[in-house]
Amino acid sequence: MWKERVNLKAGETLKQTSSRTKGFMEETDVNEYDILDAEGRKTGSVTHECHTSVRGGRVRHSVVQRDASGVVISS
Repeated sequence: MWKERVNLKAGETLKQTSSRTKGFMEETDVNEYDILDAEGRKTGSVTHECHTSVRGGRVRHSVVQRDASGVVISS
């Protein structure tokens, strides 16, 4: 579902580089990905956060995509 928000060019793929949790009750999962071109070179990065509300159990996803120089492409 959240991967549909990522703007990948033809031949680009995502490779997960890290996974962690944050928050006082570890209610947020943070996954980081590299965007690789067809030759395996890094062309950008994606950070996906999935936050589950402690009260109410609502789930919120956020995605931030950056290019190779760190400039935010989409959020």
